[in-house]
Amino acid sequence: MEINGAKMFVKALQEEGVDTLFAYPGGTAIDLFDALYDAEGIDMILPRHEQALVHAADGYARSTGRVGVCLVTSGPGATNLVTGIATANYDSVPLVCFTGQVPMNLIGNDAFQEVDIVGITRSICKYAVTVRKREDLARIIKNAFYIARTGKPGPVVVDIPKDIQLAMGSDEYPSEVNIRGYKPSEGVHVGQIKRALAELKNAKKPVFLCGGGVNIAHARKEMQQLAEKTGIPVVTTIMGKGAIPTDHPLYVGNIGMHGNLASNKAIMESDVLFSIGCRFNDRITGTIDTFAKNAKIIHVDIDAASISRNIKVDIPIVADAKVAISKMLEYAEPLDIKDWVDDIMNVKAEYPINMNRYDGVTPEAIIRTINDMYSNLIVTTDVGQNQLWTTQYIDIDENKQLLTSGGLGTMGYGFPAAIGAKLGNMDKDVICISGDGGVQMNIQEMATAVALELPVTLCILNNGYLGNVRQWQELFFNKRYSSTCLRYRRRCNRDCQNPDKCCPKYSPDFVKLAESYDAKGIRVTKPEEIRPAFEAAKANTNGPTVIEFFIDPTANVFPMVPGGKSLNDMILDC
Repeated sequence: MEINGAKMFVKALQEEGVDTLFAYPGGTAIDLFDALYDAEGIDMILPRHEQALVHAADGYARSTGRVGVCLVTSGPGATNLVTGIATANYDSVPLVCFTGQVPMNLIGNDAFQEVDIVGITRSICKYAVTVRKREDLARIIKNAFYIARTGKPGPVVVDIPKDIQLAMGSDEYPSEVNIRGYKPSEGVHVGQIKRALAELKNAKKPVFLCGGGVNIAHARKEMQQLAEKTGIPVVTTIMGKGAIPTDHPLYVGNIGMHGNLASNKAIMESDVLFSIGCRFNDRITGTIDTFAKNAKIIHVDIDAASISRNIKVDIPIVADAKVAISKMLEYAEPLDIKDWVDDIMNVKAEYPINMNRYDGVTPEAIIRTINDMYSNLIVTTDVGQNQLWTTQYIDIDENKQLLTSGGLGTMGYGFPAAIGAKLGNMDKDVICISGDGGVQMNIQEMATAVALELPVTLCILNNGYLGNVRQWQELFFNKRYSSTCLRYRRRCNRDCQNPDKCCPKYSPDFVKLAESYDAKGIRVTKPEEIRPAFEAAKANTNGPTVIEFFIDPTANVFPMVPGGKSLNDMILDC
């Protein structure tokens, strides 16, 4: 039996088990949308902007472990996906992004809404392809889903010209995948595992460093078992937070630019550093020549290209984190390192991260209230101080997840990601923590959340600034606050140190903005109002709630390692 390409597209989604499609229509995709009109089992989600659409698919994918799926039209529809594709690529999120395209005979002729989306995205995704023959369509879609979810997960772009959507062809969908040159590693070299464990056996100051790869591989349970079996302390990157519960006695904290002193000390003084699923990027290493310079470094990563790219590794292990950890559990032995663990944990107790220096409503108080009130939770963040405070104070265990843009650092990610996470996890509470700057990049998705009646809570930490850049300007640019004050007007005094005296009223009024979307809006200005605000949000089960928290404009994120400095050069406070 023959069907057209649009119907094959729908059949492919159904065969791949797609139940949620984040889609925005347009001319070169209209035939695909028409075919989807009668499709059973696929929930069509219409966000208000394509960038938000891909972030929502990203949040859905990260929170469920399934492939997130997007569909947009050509030209601006496709290019609006680019930031989200790069975000997913950095953080190894499985997405399949379908884009409409002008007919084959118009490609290269500067047709209306024609762009070379494959050329644009090739460097920021795992695979990008234009379907040029109707007979290749089913195979390409099958391959796309396989590539996205296997090996090191990531985004795939499939560009479908309009004439391919209309062309007739076989209705058969492949049952198997065989891609020459793409054979993801599924096992682990036992010899390398034994070498690594031999190094641990002789170590006096070993540390496990867990990156996002542990969470991506769904290896939390195994990682906790390995830490407990060996007795080795665990530090994490921001993306690795939750690799073991944050209240576990062997968990030290986050490392890097805004990590705690104990975690950075553990790394710098270790004699064996065992990294699992971590890229060793500059935000966690500081200056490379001083990073863990006395340690033998063992690195487990599913991507061979990530090993020894930034930090020279002594024992490389190319494997999925869960596979490697499971194999290690077969041979691992307890280590006699109590004094080392006690030393690190004593530093953690002596130098806790807190915001006691600030009065009024603080991010610490907000996030600790969330910890206390929610037990089955997904937290998303935007990027900036809001993200860093969240990663410092949020508690993560087997019933909680943290979703954040780690590699690309994408402002505007948090709220649409929360929508996608809620759609994939209706049984969980979902909270987005954002700044007043980043939230405005995709605030239009309030309409999406209202239309879908999603009880997502959006926490806006309003300090009137692009806070993270403002902090750098305060510390390293002599308080020259260039383009970071969100209350600034042309008539303002650019050297103003007190916005309440010399700047106009803040715009927008987020409570009124929420109400204009028919969402619930709450403003918090006093510490005693924090808990009642969350109680009201939990009671609002038929739609989103916006809680605007007014925080100290001068509040900074500490500790901090200045850019280009060693982890030994931490600023604990100012």
